[in-house]
Amino acid sequence: MALSRRLFLETVGASLALSELTSSAAQDAGQADKDVVFGKGGDSDLHLDIYRPPAGAPSKRMAIVHFHGGGFAAGNKNGLADRLKPFTALGYVNIAAQYRLSGVAKWPAQIEDVKAAIRWTRASASSLGIDPRRIAVAGYSAGGHLALFAAGTQNRPEFEGKGGHAGVGTEVAACIAYYAVTGPAWEGFRRAFPLPEGSSDEAWRLATPGTYIKDFPPTVLHHGLADTTVPPDSSAEFLALLRGASVPAELHTFAGVPHEFVQHPEFAEATARLNDFFLERHVLNPRTYPPFGAGRGGGGRGGR
Repeated sequence: MALSRRLFLETVGASLALSELTSSAAQDAGQADKDVVFGKGGDSDLHLDIYRPPAGAPSKRMAIVHFHGGGFAAGNKNGLADRLKPFTALGYVNIAAQYRLSGVAKWPAQIEDVKAAIRWTRASASSLGIDPRRIAVAGYSAGGHLALFAAGTQNRPEFEGKGGHAGVGTEVAACIAYYAVTGPAWEGFRRAFPLPEGSSDEAWRLATPGTYIKDFPPTVLHHGLADTTVPPDSSAEFLALLRGASVPAELHTFAGVPHEFVQHPEFAEATARLNDFFLERHVLNPRTYPPFGAGRGGGGRGGR
């Protein structure tokens, strides 16, 4: 009992210390290299912002490339700044990248810009201080669709575009998707998605991330159960697709929480830690676990 209590107290103490470190470092993680040109979208420059870990934070030597939401028609990379602070405090290089909105260009321009951002990140690995094999994508709402789509279509020439750094790979080590627009499960998908008017059913199928499920890397999903913009069922159904394809995947749901909940600092920090634990297990230090209770004499049922 004494040993168990001591271990419990040590664990709680370590968690509180990490919480204080993360919160303190997050307050200092707002500095960025702003509006760095990473490629071309048509005839226009595309820009990104780089958020680096603050002094004293651990270094994961890993980058996460983030894509904003806005129904494909609105939003910009600047709106991601605050929600990236917990990620930088945990030691990740974070990149908030621009992509062309639906009023500027039709599909597949958006995914071509996403791919260009991934290529730029890989080509810049040395200056960013990252391992080029450790690049993840993350997206929010419509940006979640783009992150998922990029994860499932790594190095597919029909989606690469000509935005720059030709020949550099677009493979990603993991995907993080917040309240993602995954396709037809969301009634507004066809109204918002930037496919040309009159596109065929086959074109819609090819613009849906689930079409490419067998090629996905480890993926973690987050969704508020009170989301009335993008239904939580869309993430639950996508999780089922991932698991059906034997892709390591998790879905974290939050009761009573609406769309865009990660704008709240507490949720940004909590989900960043969940993502960090997921990335540690599947990318940074890959490992598997035996069924819970196996070999420990406890006789407990195996975990899922």
